[in-house]
Amino acid sequence: MAFENISLFPMGTRINDSGNLELGGCDAVELVKEFGTPLYVYDEVTIRNMAKTFVHEFTSRYPNTVVAYASKAFLNKEMARIANQENLSLDVVSGGEIAVAHSGGFPPERMDFHGNNKTPQELSEAIEAGVGTIIVDGFHELDLLTEIATSMNVKQPIMLRLSPSVDAHTHGHTTTGILDVKFGFSIESGESTIAIKQALSASSLDLKGIHFHLGSPIFELEPYSEAIDTVLEYLSKFKDEGLDLREFSPGGGFAIGYVRNQPPPSISEYAEVITSMLKRKCKDLGFTEPKLVIEPGRSIVGRAGVALYTVGVIKKIPSVRTYVSVDGGMGDNIRPALYGSKYEAVTANKMLSSETKQTVTLAGKYCESGDLLVKDVALPSPEAGDTIAIPSSGAYCLAMSSNYNMSPRPAVLLVKNGRPKLIRKRETYEDLMALDL
Repeated sequence: MAFENISLFPMGTRINDSGNLELGGCDAVELVKEFGTPLYVYDEVTIRNMAKTFVHEFTSRYPNTVVAYASKAFLNKEMARIANQENLSLDVVSGGEIAVAHSGGFPPERMDFHGNNKTPQELSEAIEAGVGTIIVDGFHELDLLTEIATSMNVKQPIMLRLSPSVDAHTHGHTTTGILDVKFGFSIESGESTIAIKQALSASSLDLKGIHFHLGSPIFELEPYSEAIDTVLEYLSKFKDEGLDLREFSPGGGFAIGYVRNQPPPSISEYAEVITSMLKRKCKDLGFTEPKLVIEPGRSIVGRAGVALYTVGVIKKIPSVRTYVSVDGGMGDNIRPALYGSKYEAVTANKMLSSETKQTVTLAGKYCESGDLLVKDVALPSPEAGDTIAIPSSGAYCLAMSSNYNMSPRPAVLLVKNGRPKLIRKRETYEDLMALDL
């Protein structure tokens, strides 16, 4: 049986005969009984379908496209295996992500290494591991990588990250393509010209392409076309200086739905805007069409993940607000506190309840007044012991989780065809002390 917010939940989500939320064929209430809460549940079918959809929508329009999963959205060994099985490349941003992906069997030659302040150790480890492409983000890194690659007697393939001064109108903390930002070589300031010439002259580096990223999540299409137009127009002056544009990446940032009244563009719409502008500008400027690299992260795993919590204390302030506290919060999902991110929620054990819904605020258990997961959500009369489900929780929640208040991080399940698979154990108190001396 379908329900009001179903488009925000994983594919195949339904209400079962018990009146409970069902994810990947598994009763959410039964999952909570077996694995406890907080609990993050990922639907494998949704992850794989989103990956296949990105590949199809882009390659059907522009065959020479590589889809690189942005692993900062969510990564563990199992996710690395799925990305590899779906023939994705991998966007990594730290030595830790490289190590986790490698432990999951992901081929290093299909990794693209991003980051604005890669350490000498990380760069050396990346070259030793055989990471396919390093996306250079600043002059210090350009000098450092040239030195390291020379000392290791390798010619390292790189892309340069440019900042095109295009505003994608996202939250200020997630806008990355403007002038006043820590990422990339600015076109507007002239830094990018110096960087391109320096990279072309470095014998130990192979400048194979250009990258930019505008921010995330981007609900508008026009910033992509504007930025592609701006960057390719700018790059045309370097054709006679030896720039062989074999790869081109407009990054990622593709949005997902978090609330009912703000649906994102479809993947086909993103694909049409990006590929049509790239083909048109290459034709106009005389560029051979380069390999297109796109970097979806949130849009592959976001919808696939659902956070499950158990209700505890309920505080009613007459004529003001009712706080319904759950056993998770900003420790496992800091996005509402950090970005003001909005979510929907349902009561997984009362999906067919005929009770009049109450407007409540879902609060976390952490010692911060700002630890609020969902404000003003309508739920059947809340009771201690209810199971709360928050959809669209697959991206960045766990990736940015912490042990604030010395709370263990939650367990993670992968579900498919009615079978749950534990892919990350719940942390224990012993884990919290494991590194102490």
